[in-house]
Amino acid sequence: MGNLGMPELILILALALLLFGPTKLPEIGRQVGKALGEFKRTSNELKRTIEDEMDRATKEPPPGEPPQAPGPGGSLPGAGKPPSNGETASTRPS
Repeated sequence: MGNLGMPELILILALALLLFGPTKLPEIGRQVGKALGEFKRTSNELKRTIEDEMDRATKEPPPGEPPQAPGPGGSLPGAGKPPSNGETASTRPS
């Protein structure tokens, strides 16, 4: 399928004029224009909704998981601390 050139467009318009007549053709054009406008508006709204959800998903932590702020020195709290009270590094809760 290639692009439509000027001769092809003229042929399509001439056929439409013969099939629908000069009185129906403007009405059909308006209906097609409204349908294309509605499709464009709906697709833009869907695109905007998806972008908003993606932005929200990257900014918020998953539900049920509290956000952890970096401690002093830029690491997570508890990272690099020696175990206390007889805990080993493998048994200490993280």
